[in-house]
Amino acid sequence: MPSETEKSTSTPSDEQDDARVDERHQGESDDIALPSHVAGSGTLDRLVDTARNYARAAASDNTLKAYAQDWVHFIRWCRMKGTEALPPSPEMIGLYLADLASGSGSAPALSVSTIVRRLSGLAWNCAQRGFTLDRKNRHIATVLAGIKRKHARPPVQKEAILAEDILAMVGTLSYDLRGLRDRAILLLGYAGGLRRSEIVSLDVHKDDTPESGGWIEIFDKGALLTLNAKTGWREVEIGRGSKDQTCPVHAVEQWLHFAKIGFGPVFVGTSRDGKRASETRLNDKHVARLIKRTVLDAGIRSELPEKERLALFSGHSLRAGLASSAEVDERYVQKHLGHASAEMTRRYQRRRDRFRVNLTKAAGL
Repeated sequence: MPSETEKSTSTPSDEQDDARVDERHQGESDDIALPSHVAGSGTLDRLVDTARNYARAAASDNTLKAYAQDWVHFIRWCRMKGTEALPPSPEMIGLYLADLASGSGSAPALSVSTIVRRLSGLAWNCAQRGFTLDRKNRHIATVLAGIKRKHARPPVQKEAILAEDILAMVGTLSYDLRGLRDRAILLLGYAGGLRRSEIVSLDVHKDDTPESGGWIEIFDKGALLTLNAKTGWREVEIGRGSKDQTCPVHAVEQWLHFAKIGFGPVFVGTSRDGKRASETRLNDKHVARLIKRTVLDAGIRSELPEKERLALFSGHSLRAGLASSAEVDERYVQKHLGHASAEMTRRYQRRRDRFRVNLTKAAGL
């Protein structure tokens, strides 16, 4: 039987044209190469290739894809305005940001967070091509400040999945291989407070695969995850649950045993009949789709229309759910989630602590 696969989308011809323009710019920039006064050799050429590989590893694949899309969009915009993308012009970039914020033609206005991300992508792309984009330049900084002042909105926080929610969600899953795998993903992601990328990047052992983002060790008292996270390497301890049906460690053991996985990625695809595991690592989008599907199947927030329910929950809901449900000292939650500051942890605990302290009554009212 065929394995689970992602749907592919065709690339429009105009994007292909822009990609070719981008390739020309990249060829001209030659960002990592030998100095012009140094003669090449087999050893030095191999080191250039090695350095390029390290440079590509400086950011995640998702970040690099987003930056590439940002650059293609900017090149197209410059072409339509009759100007060149390089060298970067602060005046033109200020106009570009204004266009993104106001919307033009059929293109909708972008959110402030997306515009800031686009600007970061442009700065990164310019740097890779040997140019400096000064984001503090008044033509950029003042326009961006005005956009933030006029269009900024409070951050949209995803709904936290609480303990009773996660139990209802895993209760909707079958006990074939696919169900065992998805149950392990939900319980491990929830108990570990993991990002979806951290879940799918796990290997069975250290250094099993080149793209590994960490590995899992299982002990009598629980599992120890070693993760290469955003803030660097960290360890996450996941203790065993009170019963097998809800224990994340038991769920992982069951999945690995019945899927006959002893090496490589922990979470892989399955055949369509759910009876055989493949060797292909799952994409992190699977986690997001799994959460949305089981939220609907479990009837969580059923008082809302389906579209609103789907918008409320995402992969991040697992991470927020652990922080909101765990009644332990804040510093343990902070360490578990790998937060650099206690303030970030408190933001995750928003639902648990809401109205816990009533200053109105404390003030005598």
